[in-house]
Amino acid sequence: MSHLLSTKAVVNKPKSAHRQFASLRFWITSFLVLLAVGVLIRLGIWQLDRLEQRRAFNARVQAQLQQPTLVLDATTLQENLYGMEYRSVLVQGEYDFEHQVALRNQAYQNRWGVALLTPLKVAGSDLAIMVNRGWIPGEDFLSGNWSDFDQPGQVTVIGVIRRAQSKPDFGRRSDPIPSPADPPLRAWNLANIGAIAQQIPYPIVQDVYIQQTEGEGASAHLPVPATLELDLSEGPHLGYALQWFTFAAIVAIGYPILIRRRMRA
Repeated sequence: MSHLLSTKAVVNKPKSAHRQFASLRFWITSFLVLLAVGVLIRLGIWQLDRLEQRRAFNARVQAQLQQPTLVLDATTLQENLYGMEYRSVLVQGEYDFEHQVALRNQAYQNRWGVALLTPLKVAGSDLAIMVNRGWIPGEDFLSGNWSDFDQPGQVTVIGVIRRAQSKPDFGRRSDPIPSPADPPLRAWNLANIGAIAQQIPYPIVQDVYIQQTEGEGASAHLPVPATLELDLSEGPHLGYALQWFTFAAIVAIGYPILIRRRMRA
């Protein structure tokens, strides 16, 4: 009699396990586990993509930093300046303060302020180029009178090439593009040179501007020229990628082990 009961228990056990793992709950759980593994792997691949982008950026910047200073004139202004971001440049010309604008939300020594973007009419050329001359305090910006920061006459500007920004970063606001009938926009969230150029009545380089680092009038006095700060490390992307792949492996290996343990229970 005991032998028959034991045989019956052995026969019923696989049937119970079969019903358990053929249930809707099991398949839903398995699908979610597979989905989670796929998402974790995709996150790891995304971090590897970010790593490659970072390496490409570092290589591009280091190549430009090693180049000699480029003198901007009527000839060099026609070159591909967009591909020369962070290359040092020297340019001479005269500022046009009538069409000067401010770049909002700039900080210096924990003080709020703006940066002055001023068209520079390049000597010997029909073109102008925008120059980020540096930081001024917020209270001076709000006064509306920026003439105290003018640098009249011929100036020599030393700085680096920076790319214009037409799209905002995450969390930042874009600017309304004024129409010809609207008054000029004096304060901008982005260095959108192409849009700013629409309210300037003469030709101007639209895809880049100069971030002044030194030059006539650029010293301890206002405006304070920007300091070039570059992080050319690879960042945490490789570590994050390994972390996501490890999580995916834990889930992919752990779930079958959990199923086997339940079948043996």
